[in-house]
Amino acid sequence: MARVPGGGLAKGLAVTLRTMTRRSVTRQYPQVRPDLPPRSRGVIALLEENCTVCMLCARECPDWCIYIDSHKETLPAEGGGRPRTRNVLDRFAIDFALCMYCGICVEVCPFDALFWSPQFEYAEYDIAELTHEKDRLREWMWTVPPPQAHDPAAETPKEVTAAERAGRRAAMRRGGPR
Repeated sequence: MARVPGGGLAKGLAVTLRTMTRRSVTRQYPQVRPDLPPRSRGVIALLEENCTVCMLCARECPDWCIYIDSHKETLPAEGGGRPRTRNVLDRFAIDFALCMYCGICVEVCPFDALFWSPQFEYAEYDIAELTHEKDRLREWMWTVPPPQAHDPAAETPKEVTAAERAGRRAAMRRGGPR
Protein backbone atom coordinates (compact mmCIF):
# COMPACT_ATOMS: atom_id res chain seq x y z
CA MET A 1 0.00 0.00 0.00
CA ALA A 2 1.55 3.21 -1.18
CA ARG A 3 1.31 6.35 0.89
CA VAL A 4 0.15 9.50 -0.77
CA PRO A 5 2.37 12.48 -0.01
CA GLY A 6 0.46 14.97 2.14
CA GLY A 7 -2.25 12.42 3.07
CA GLY A 8 -1.90 13.18 6.79
CA LEU A 9 -2.21 16.88 6.11
CA ALA A 10 -5.39 16.29 4.09
CA LYS A 11 -6.91 14.20 6.92
CA GLY A 12 -6.06 16.90 9.44
CA LEU A 13 -7.62 19.60 7.27
CA ALA A 14 -10.74 17.45 6.82
CA VAL A 15 -11.13 17.15 10.59
CA THR A 16 -10.65 20.92 10.94
CA LEU A 17 -13.28 21.67 8.29
CA ARG A 18 -15.78 19.27 9.89
CA THR A 19 -15.23 20.91 13.27
CA MET A 20 -15.55 24.42 11.85
CA THR A 21 -19.01 23.67 10.42
CA ARG A 22 -20.40 22.47 13.77
CA ARG A 23 -22.05 24.78 16.23
CA SER A 24 -19.83 25.88 19.14
CA VAL A 25 -20.67 24.61 22.62
CA THR A 26 -18.45 27.08 24.46
CA ARG A 27 -20.22 29.42 26.86
CA GLN A 28 -18.81 32.88 27.29
CA TYR A 29 -18.62 32.74 31.09
CA PRO A 30 -18.97 36.26 32.39
CA GLN A 31 -21.89 37.00 30.08
CA VAL A 32 -23.53 33.54 30.19
CA ARG A 33 -23.59 31.91 33.61
CA PRO A 34 -23.26 28.11 33.73
CA ASP A 35 -26.24 25.93 34.60
CA LEU A 36 -25.00 24.20 37.73
CA PRO A 37 -26.95 21.66 39.80
CA PRO A 38 -28.58 23.33 42.83
CA ARG A 39 -26.57 21.29 45.38
CA SER A 40 -23.19 21.75 43.68
CA ARG A 41 -20.14 22.42 45.84
CA GLY A 42 -18.98 25.97 45.53
CA VAL A 43 -17.87 27.44 48.82
CA ILE A 44 -18.38 26.64 52.51
CA ALA A 45 -20.90 28.80 54.36
CA LEU A 46 -21.10 29.32 58.15
CA LEU A 47 -24.17 29.63 60.37
CA GLU A 48 -22.62 31.29 63.44
CA GLU A 49 -25.56 30.63 65.77
CA ASN A 50 -25.03 26.88 65.49
CA CYS A 51 -21.26 26.95 66.04
CA THR A 52 -20.27 25.86 69.55
CA VAL A 53 -16.51 26.18 68.90
CA CYS A 54 -16.03 22.45 69.33
CA MET A 55 -13.09 22.65 66.84
CA LEU A 56 -13.99 19.35 65.15
CA CYS A 57 -13.93 20.94 61.71
CA ALA A 58 -10.47 22.43 62.26
CA ARG A 59 -9.08 19.19 63.71
CA GLU A 60 -10.42 16.99 60.92
CA CYS A 61 -9.40 19.29 58.06
CA PRO A 62 -6.58 17.55 56.15
CA ASP A 63 -5.21 20.89 54.91
CA TRP A 64 -5.46 22.78 58.21
CA CYS A 65 -7.11 25.67 56.40
CA ILE A 66 -9.73 26.49 59.08
CA TYR A 67 -8.75 29.01 61.75
CA ILE A 68 -10.89 29.33 64.88
CA ASP A 69 -10.40 31.64 67.86
CA SER A 70 -12.73 31.83 70.85
CA HIS A 71 -12.98 32.86 74.47
CA LYS A 72 -14.96 31.57 77.44
CA GLU A 73 -17.84 33.61 78.78
CA THR A 74 -19.48 33.05 82.17
CA LEU A 75 -23.26 33.28 82.27
CA PRO A 76 -24.98 34.01 85.59
CA ALA A 77 -27.07 31.16 86.90
CA GLU A 78 -30.84 31.39 86.93
CA GLY A 79 -32.49 30.38 90.18
CA GLY A 80 -29.37 30.32 92.36
CA GLY A 81 -27.50 27.56 90.54
CA ARG A 82 -23.88 27.37 89.54
CA PRO A 83 -22.78 29.88 86.85
CA ARG A 84 -22.28 28.32 83.43
CA THR A 85 -19.45 28.90 81.01
CA ARG A 86 -19.71 28.75 77.24
CA ASN A 87 -17.39 29.27 74.33
CA VAL A 88 -17.92 32.40 72.24
CA LEU A 89 -16.72 32.47 68.64
CA ASP A 90 -14.27 35.32 68.00
CA ARG A 91 -12.84 34.29 64.64
CA PHE A 92 -13.80 31.67 62.10
CA ALA A 93 -11.84 31.83 58.85
CA ILE A 94 -11.26 29.47 55.95
CA ASP A 95 -8.27 29.84 53.66
CA PHE A 96 -9.69 28.85 50.28
CA ALA A 97 -6.20 29.01 48.76
CA LEU A 98 -5.41 25.87 50.81
CA CYS A 99 -8.87 24.24 50.89
CA MET A 100 -9.27 21.18 48.68
CA TYR A 101 -13.09 21.20 48.98
CA CYS A 102 -13.27 17.69 50.38
CA GLY A 103 -16.27 18.48 52.59
CA ILE A 104 -14.95 16.73 55.68
CA CYS A 105 -15.57 19.84 57.79
CA VAL A 106 -19.21 19.97 56.67
CA GLU A 107 -19.70 16.28 57.41
CA VAL A 108 -18.10 16.22 60.89
CA CYS A 109 -19.88 19.33 62.23
CA PRO A 110 -22.26 17.92 64.88
CA PHE A 111 -24.31 21.13 65.14
CA ASP A 112 -24.93 21.87 61.43
CA ALA A 113 -22.96 25.09 61.38
CA LEU A 114 -21.22 24.48 58.02
CA PHE A 115 -22.97 24.06 54.68
CA TRP A 116 -22.11 23.89 50.99
CA SER A 117 -23.14 26.95 49.05
CA PRO A 118 -23.33 26.84 45.23
CA GLN A 119 -21.50 30.20 44.99
CA PHE A 120 -18.29 29.85 43.02
CA GLU A 121 -17.42 33.43 42.09
CA TYR A 122 -15.04 34.50 44.83
CA ALA A 123 -11.81 35.02 42.94
CA GLU A 124 -9.35 37.60 44.27
CA TYR A 125 -6.35 39.36 42.74
CA ASP A 126 -4.18 38.63 45.78
CA ILE A 127 -3.87 35.09 47.18
CA ALA A 128 -3.83 36.47 50.73
CA GLU A 129 -7.40 37.71 50.22
CA LEU A 130 -8.66 34.16 49.75
CA THR A 131 -8.82 33.76 53.53
CA HIS A 132 -12.44 34.61 54.22
CA GLU A 133 -13.58 35.55 57.71
CA LYS A 134 -16.87 34.69 59.39
CA ASP A 135 -18.75 37.74 58.06
CA ARG A 136 -18.08 36.70 54.45
CA LEU A 137 -18.87 33.05 55.23
CA ARG A 138 -22.13 34.26 56.82
CA GLU A 139 -23.11 36.11 53.61
CA TRP A 140 -22.83 32.85 51.68
CA MET A 141 -25.17 31.14 54.15
CA TRP A 142 -28.16 32.80 52.53
CA THR A 143 -27.32 31.19 49.18
CA VAL A 144 -27.51 27.63 50.56
CA PRO A 145 -30.50 25.86 48.99
CA PRO A 146 -33.04 24.20 51.30
CA PRO A 147 -32.68 20.45 51.79
CA GLN A 148 -34.55 18.20 49.42
CA ALA A 149 -37.84 16.73 50.59
CA HIS A 150 -37.79 13.17 51.85
CA ASP A 151 -38.90 10.48 49.44
CA PRO A 152 -42.44 9.47 50.46
CA ALA A 153 -41.87 5.98 49.02
CA ALA A 154 -38.78 5.37 51.17
CA GLU A 155 -39.04 3.07 54.15
CA THR A 156 -39.08 4.58 57.62
CA PRO A 157 -35.60 4.66 59.24
CA LYS A 158 -35.11 1.91 61.83
CA GLU A 159 -34.28 4.48 64.51
CA VAL A 160 -37.70 6.11 64.09
CA THR A 161 -39.45 2.73 64.06
CA ALA A 162 -37.64 1.64 67.25
CA ALA A 163 -38.51 4.93 69.01
CA GLU A 164 -42.19 4.62 68.04
CA ARG A 165 -42.28 1.00 69.24
CA ALA A 166 -40.70 2.00 72.58
CA GLY A 167 -43.22 4.83 72.94
CA ARG A 168 -46.14 2.47 72.35
CA ARG A 169 -44.79 -0.01 74.93
CA ALA A 170 -44.38 2.78 77.50
CA ALA A 171 -47.91 4.01 76.83
CA MET A 172 -49.31 0.46 77.28
CA ARG A 173 -47.49 0.09 80.61
CA ARG A 174 -49.07 3.34 81.82
CA GLY A 175 -52.47 2.12 80.69
CA GLY A 176 -52.79 4.64 77.91
CA PRO A 177 -54.23 4.23 74.42
CA ARG A 178 -53.11 1.23 72.41
